[in-house]
Amino acid sequence: MTAAEPGSPGLSRPGLRGREAELARLRTLVEAVRDGEGGAMALLLGEPGIGKTVLLEETVAFARAQGFVVSQGHAEELHELAPLASLASGLLHGDPPLLSAEDFAHLAGHHDQRIWLVERLAQLIEERSAGTPTLITIDDVQWADPLSRFALNVLPARLFTSPVLWLLAGREDPDLRRDGPCLTTVPLRPLTDAALAELARDALGDDVPRKVTELLDGSGGNPFLATELLTGIAASGTQGHEPPERLVLGVRGRLAALRPGTLDLLRIGSVLGRAFRLGDAAALCGRPATALIAELDEAIAAGLVDDDGERLVFRHDLLRQAVYADLAPSARRALHREAARRLVAVGRTPVDAVPHLLKSAEPGDHEAARLLGRAATDVLSVMPDLAADLALRALELIPPHEPMAFVAGERAVTALTRAGRYTRARETGDALLARRPPLDVFARLQSVLGDTLWHLDDVHELTRRTTAGLAVVTDPAISARLTARQALARSRGRDLDAARSTGERALAEAERADDREARVAALWGLGEIALNAGECAAAVAHHTALSAFDAAFLPEEVVARVHLDDFVMARRLLGTAGDAPLRPAMLMWAQGTLHLGLGRLDDAEADFVTAERLEADLGVPGNLVNIRVNRGRLALLRGDRDAARHHLEAVRAAMAERPNTGNHAAHQYLEAVLADAAGHHAAAAEHIRSAQRDHPFVRWRILRTRCVDAVRIALRAGDRALADDLAAQAAAHAARNPAVPTAQGIAAHTAGLAGGDTALLERAVRVLLTGPRPLHLAAASADLGRALLPTGTTAAVPALTRAYETFVETGAGFEADRVRADLDRAVTRSGRRAAARPRPSQGWEALTASERKVARLIAAGHTNRSAAAALFVSPHTVNTHLAAVFRKLSVTSRVQLTRRVPVEADAPTADG
Repeated sequence: MTAAEPGSPGLSRPGLRGREAELARLRTLVEAVRDGEGGAMALLLGEPGIGKTVLLEETVAFARAQGFVVSQGHAEELHELAPLASLASGLLHGDPPLLSAEDFAHLAGHHDQRIWLVERLAQLIEERSAGTPTLITIDDVQWADPLSRFALNVLPARLFTSPVLWLLAGREDPDLRRDGPCLTTVPLRPLTDAALAELARDALGDDVPRKVTELLDGSGGNPFLATELLTGIAASGTQGHEPPERLVLGVRGRLAALRPGTLDLLRIGSVLGRAFRLGDAAALCGRPATALIAELDEAIAAGLVDDDGERLVFRHDLLRQAVYADLAPSARRALHREAARRLVAVGRTPVDAVPHLLKSAEPGDHEAARLLGRAATDVLSVMPDLAADLALRALELIPPHEPMAFVAGERAVTALTRAGRYTRARETGDALLARRPPLDVFARLQSVLGDTLWHLDDVHELTRRTTAGLAVVTDPAISARLTARQALARSRGRDLDAARSTGERALAEAERADDREARVAALWGLGEIALNAGECAAAVAHHTALSAFDAAFLPEEVVARVHLDDFVMARRLLGTAGDAPLRPAMLMWAQGTLHLGLGRLDDAEADFVTAERLEADLGVPGNLVNIRVNRGRLALLRGDRDAARHHLEAVRAAMAERPNTGNHAAHQYLEAVLADAAGHHAAAAEHIRSAQRDHPFVRWRILRTRCVDAVRIALRAGDRALADDLAAQAAAHAARNPAVPTAQGIAAHTAGLAGGDTALLERAVRVLLTGPRPLHLAAASADLGRALLPTGTTAAVPALTRAYETFVETGAGFEADRVRADLDRAVTRSGRRAAARPRPSQGWEALTASERKVARLIAAGHTNRSAAAALFVSPHTVNTHLAAVFRKLSVTSRVQLTRRVPVEADAPTADG
């Protein structure tokens, strides 16, 4: 074999030498996705120059040949803060692009809503990949911007049923979630001596001098370094007999032959990043761009940079690092500072300047602190963790007793609270207060810390601090905010009349001051007070006003309307949410609450699972306890005690990690029903007493629809006093809500149980027949039928039949079986239906009714989005159902699902 000429095809493949096994693994993945085996993900991991990019490019070429649509993204150091830049760099520039410019513009307009943005992005990719397999790659993923990293954590799991292959290359494991598609990690290790010898023969022919082999040993098996060495030898024609000194010194030595001006250009470019604009480099050089043409030509001729038409790009990051490392630390810092000024001066955003500021700013640099603060504000809604870090860094740069420190500190407390870092937020605020700020600043800080203390559930301290702030405040807007937060704190107290008065005063002050933040806090506080007082109509009024003022609070209005039995308007409101980027986790919670009330247990379970997943995506599990309590109750309705205990363990862990008195009653309720199911009736009753006694301010919200369960527990424990107290509570709640059928029906139901009064049970059934909640009607009918059983007549049969049929229809199989046993006692004639068989865990019969609907729609070619529209649910809910379908049917792709559904759709099932 003869020596290859520089740039010839012989040197285009050396990066694959010694990588045959890795390439085979990647090709197998491509073929699996092509053949309809579902989504997959691969991580190429290794040090710089180890061959990740070459292997990635070869996989891209192979995928294109297999008919894939390809998106190639690239993350860049110093550009890691631009929202979605890493992922969008490929999605917008494929052939054809996965996203149109219009698509991306719409997404970018909502970049502050992470969950919505990623869901919409998933929908677009799902639609594009419906008929064509898709490969999405990101090189240098270790530098991915936070929003792209967030998307990479969420999208693969969201698109696991679609033919999408994700290929990420990076220096270290990006620590992505592992609950998505099949993950293959491909570590790239140094080349073997045999592979290095093949590289040498590719470049120089069969006769490779011994000195070249010795030089290659110094590359450490790094393909890039070895190839650079061989390229230099081939170009010089020395064949290694008298290797140039620059080769012995390594890649860095290649800079020695450059003119000083060219070296200066490269050094400044290395500060700007692997890719940089000539105009930016020229500005830092202090010369016009036209004066650098000769230096640019030399840098390109030396093989150090390429020109992609818009920017100059170092041919490999190792080259950039070598140039950057030659700069003295003081020179680097100065150049980064100048780069930040340059970017701001030409109109770039503060976010673009941040990487340079982080490498250059020193204490006392007010301009840097100001820019970091602006950047923190810009990214607060999309990446609050990053905003918190930037705000804290800005605070560190400001001398402690300068007025600007309090402005920066307020921003830091806000960002830390939004990021869920409540303890650090409180510590930061207290450190600022310890500096004895002016009284107006003191009041502002106490107002900002109000949200922190609320999330820490320290309502006593919240009350104390808002009182202290109100004693010195002069700004009407801050006064309104403090008063609103004081009302919120008092919503957790025993004197709800005083709390309501405080909330109304706060709302009036907010309207006079025309302060949005105060008005939101006041309306929210008034809504909380009404809910804790059991006043459903008032809660709806306040939450309706709140959601009209700020649509982000629409989920709270939905939940309030569910409490009012206004299911029609609740469903209509959820329908209006549509694609709006409104707190999707809370929307799913509201939808789950609606479906649970309507007895659609399958959909409710999917909604709660999705809400929990969305909260986990955001890293702020604020509603986890309530979600798991509801899932535990659903498990018991189906007879799955193991699942219910699992949910209880999750509740206990959440309460231990973050004690919250607002969650106490819900926690104690689940403890009670599980203890009761296990036969520990006295212990169960004590849990109910705890919910009643220790935190009465939330008992209306927890037990208003669960009071019947609590009365049964009290009666089984022989505690008539507790049963009577609960029945009285239900009666008081009904008196507060005369137009709510569920409240009236539960009052009659609990009184009938506590007093053994059949007439009251009959009234409960009549009232609940006019309401929207089938599970409550079924429970009342079951208790009425059981009360009538001792009469020896068939009077119990209609009530028990209604209860049985309703429980079966809703999917509450365990309750249905219990009623079936009572019905068997009441009906002795033959021909009655057998009790429902337990649902198996695998196969078509394992699917719930909702899961079968989803399976049929997806098998018919629907996307998640169109299936959601057909079923009047959220695409999130469809995704959750689909994950369960795939697991139960043991399929990994939509193609496989399509093959299963037509064969099995008509198979007999336990519930038809």
